Amino acid sequence: MPYISIFFGIIIRMFYNEHDPPHFHAYYQGLDGIFDLKGNLIKGNIEKSKTALKLIKEWAELHKKELEENWERIKKGESLRKIEPLK
Repeated sequence: MPYISIFFGIIIRMFYNEHDPPHFHAYYQGLDGIFDLKGNLIKGNIEKSKTALKLIKEWAELHKKELEENWERIKKGESLRKIEPLK
């Protein structure tokens, strides 16, 4: 399971053979969520951590273009690029 970024204990992943709409997965201390590329939670229980939710949204907003590029790479079967963590 390739990860594309890790920050403050949050792991961000994208998977091959995924379905539309474009999205990424986030994991934090046993919680998980699926987010659109703008950082909006689509599904999951990660909302139990308001801090993690806020940090993921902030990160996604800063890196929307890179997330879109990685989604396109997945569709072409190309390797994903790491995205700078939130600092």
